[in-house]
Amino acid sequence: MPRQSMKSILLNPRIMAMFFLGFSSGLPLALTSSTLQAWFTEAGVNIVAIGALSLVGLPYVWKFLWAPIMDRFVPPRGGRRKGWIFITQIGLCVTLFLLALLDPKIDPVTMGLLAMAIAFFSASQDIAIDAYRTDVLHPEERGVGAATYIFACRIALLVAGGLALVIAEYLGWRLAYQLMAGLLLISMIATYFAPRPIETAFPPTDIFETVTGSFGDLFKRDAILLLLLFAVFYKLGDAFAASLLSNFLLHGLGFSLTEIAIAYKTFGLAATLLGAFTGGILMIRLGLYRSLLYFGFAQAFSTLAFMVLALAGKHFFLMAGTLFIENFCSGMGTAAFVAFLMSLCHPRYTATQYACLSALTAIGRVFLGPVAGMMVLHMGWASFYAWAFVFSFPGLIILWLIRNKVSFNAQTAEC
Repeated sequence: MPRQSMKSILLNPRIMAMFFLGFSSGLPLALTSSTLQAWFTEAGVNIVAIGALSLVGLPYVWKFLWAPIMDRFVPPRGGRRKGWIFITQIGLCVTLFLLALLDPKIDPVTMGLLAMAIAFFSASQDIAIDAYRTDVLHPEERGVGAATYIFACRIALLVAGGLALVIAEYLGWRLAYQLMAGLLLISMIATYFAPRPIETAFPPTDIFETVTGSFGDLFKRDAILLLLLFAVFYKLGDAFAASLLSNFLLHGLGFSLTEIAIAYKTFGLAATLLGAFTGGILMIRLGLYRSLLYFGFAQAFSTLAFMVLALAGKHFFLMAGTLFIENFCSGMGTAAFVAFLMSLCHPRYTATQYACLSALTAIGRVFLGPVAGMMVLHMGWASFYAWAFVFSFPGLIILWLIRNKVSFNAQTAEC
């Protein structure tokens, strides 16, 4: 891609919209996972119960069930994609403000149910954003758009997983969650001004056509079973390693909330910046298949840094370096993976098809949480992260198997 063309892509409103929408997507994810883990850990909740908190993410797995509704019906304002994004952002703001009023010592079950409601609105927002991103970006913009989206999502994870911890330590958890909800209100302004995608295909006429058409089109693809398995396993090791990260750093190693926040804010932010832009540039040069392969190996070996940290014990700079490696490698792998999933979607059924594919990626993050808690309890942290490394390779094996069975479109691969 020529340099001038790359500059014009980076400055166009579609790519700029990816930044704000990525931030809006990443914020609630951290607030119902790692940050909520930290809140429950500080309240003295046991590790098995904390591991079970990952089940609040069930809506991310089952979101394909209501995605056809978001393909079929058009809200009265904003269009088929932007209208649904705006509605889900309103739901997120309300439920986050309500969660901020509770205490895990008194209302752990209520908080868990409310966190699941937040996850429902967040998963629904992701359905609409994923469809919007796929529809609004031109094929040659998908790699840069995915990298920008992942970069902003990582920024949000740093804010919700780092800055929120500092606010919680000095001003309390209630104010921390209220301020995070306020940031989502700002994202709603960006949603209003984001460009509307040009409809390249007519919406389905009814729900039945949406369901049968979207899944029928998807399951006609070559090597579809391997594609679905690839969606499950490509990020599995990475998700497994991150499933109990807050508890590992707080309870396992004894770092303070402020120490973790500082590491996220400095080293994690630097890694996010470098990872997003390095990934975008390398995807242009490597193409989509080699990017998925190389970045997949990188994110697999990044989990070994957590094993080294577990063996070494409490060392701040080693912890910061580990977070740097994880943010850098995982960010590159996610950018390539998102670009690949976008290339598989039919414009008429974008929301349903992308929701189905991305829901498969959430299986590891959601269902391995309770398993992870039991593994740590019986095996220790070092062995746990060694297994996370092992779980990274089935996805790479499947990628090698589909290399000649799936068309890694040249135009998409160059993005």
